[in-house]
Amino acid sequence: MTDPYLPAWSEPFVGERRGDLDRSVPIAGIDREAAFGGVDGTGVTVAIVDSGVERDHPAVGGKLIRSVKVEPGEDDPVVTDDPEAIDVVGHGTACAGIIHGLAPGADIISVRVLGPDNRGKGTIFAAGLEWAITQGASVINLSLSSKSDAMFAVFHEIVDEAYFANVVLVSAANNVPGPSYPSLFASVISVAAHDIPDRWTWFYNPSPPVEFGAYGVDVDVAWKDGSRMIATGNSFAAPHVAGLAALIRAKHPNATPFEVKAILAAISNGARPGG
Repeated sequence: MTDPYLPAWSEPFVGERRGDLDRSVPIAGIDREAAFGGVDGTGVTVAIVDSGVERDHPAVGGKLIRSVKVEPGEDDPVVTDDPEAIDVVGHGTACAGIIHGLAPGADIISVRVLGPDNRGKGTIFAAGLEWAITQGASVINLSLSSKSDAMFAVFHEIVDEAYFANVVLVSAANNVPGPSYPSLFASVISVAAHDIPDRWTWFYNPSPPVEFGAYGVDVDVAWKDGSRMIATGNSFAAPHVAGLAALIRAKHPNATPFEVKAILAAISNGARPGG
């Protein structure tokens, strides 16, 4: 029996694999102009649950409006303000820079759940995500995941909470084979990488678990201490889709998470009207 988590879970959409993404779509009458033409993300808040976001990095454009960190408490994790607004790795700042490049008018909230080794506890991650859902974010970028089966039910409950709170969750698929949460869940927009160096090129994958492919191979990204670097991974594909989701939400404030996903699929590269 073929493993349902391969190859989509870890391999980028490159070369011949992109041929599988060409398809006809049942949605007609919408194009990119109708989806997000004339908007820059103004009025939308995007939360980034990650390693922090460096407030003063030029790539963030001064759009970081709040920064918090999640740490272990006596009983449950505790969310506290992070007035210094630091990024302990650079990973979250990379995501923020990509999102800002696509949706420069969007505000950004940073929720730091990872440590200097770019790792963190599943309970900390879950607490940060749950907090972000309650803070008015319209889109939440999750360029991280948990492989812990013990966290399956926890994340399942949280992503349902987000969906019914009208919050769009964009999650990177794990970069190694196997299930990861919350990208596995159908209410989440899951993303893997492709190698076309264009932030406006994305694909819908009609053979999930991962649903979208966006630019994530050899990407020039912002990094810690005002620097930049070339990076590869699904982590950098996801914020491209989060930025697009922010634009759609700016143009169509009443669009539900389901409708945002449907619009992204309908106007993706390789989509052809015709049903």
